Amino acid sequence: MQSGCLLALICLVACSRASFTNFPPTTGQTWVAFGDSLTAGTGTTEGHDYPALLGKRLGIEILNHGEPGDTTAAGLARLDTVLAADPRVVLLCLGGNDGLQRVPLAETVANLTTIIAQLQGKGIFVVLIGVRSASLLDQYNQPFEQLAREANTLYIPNILAGVLANPKLMADQIHPNDDGYAEIAERLEKILRKVGVVAR
Repeated sequence: MQSGCLLALICLVACSRASFTNFPPTTGQTWVAFGDSLTAGTGTTEGHDYPALLGKRLGIEILNHGEPGDTTAAGLARLDTVLAADPRVVLLCLGGNDGLQRVPLAETVANLTTIIAQLQGKGIFVVLIGVRSASLLDQYNQPFEQLAREANTLYIPNILAGVLANPKLMADQIHPNDDGYAEIAERLEKILRKVGVVAR
């Protein structure tokens, strides 16, 4: 993502933070990154997945609940394992495999809506991390953005922006390498600090 776009995004989320559900996060004991292979760190070496790198940058431990191949339906089915970790913040990044498997968009959004509602119902602050759909035109950004508005949750669009098109940051056509995940962690840190989820 270009620096100007990142600054605009930071301004947008910072200005709207007062309306976020469960903000500031006060319940729970841990942070959890909940997603598929992008969260698990496929394509990188040990300790260079984005939750591990982001945790180091923030000075906190982020539990990695990434499961390669997970769709939003599979994530919903294992939501209890996330809740059992007693999180105060959940970084939610699911949807990429729905697109690859041609899951109907309405089903993807419905599953994410249920996941977010259940997390928020436990007092958890949710960060919805967007991914680009596997299509010529991105079919996810607008519905994900609308979902975030309706759920009053922080939305960070297209986490692979600026990474996916750069071969130097990619391990394969879908997954970043060490440098790519480092870019993602840096982007997330800037936004989370600006919003005030963690101290600056």
